[in-house]
Amino acid sequence: MSEEIYVINLSRIYWSGRRRRAPRAIKVIKEFVKRHTKADRIVIDESINTYIFMRAYDKPPRRVAVRVSPIDSEGKVIKVSIAIPIHSATTQGS
Repeated sequence: MSEEIYVINLSRIYWSGRRRRAPRAIKVIKEFVKRHTKADRIVIDESINTYIFMRAYDKPPRRVAVRVSPIDSEGKVIKVSIAIPIHSATTQGS
């Protein structure tokens, strides 16, 4: 397996209450990567954690682009880091 980039939709986290949305977002990222790479162990980089908690504990981003790269030769241990910080489109008043 080589390095890949995935865009993960996190908008479902907003369906439930405001408490603990950011930790749930981290769990969703781990589950997504585990499902798509069939890895035994997922290592989350600090850049993802910083990006998720950037706005607030209860307002994580709606989507995140992650770079998935294998650490070992068999592909059983995967490292996940931020690929492209995706920001929602903001319009400036004219």
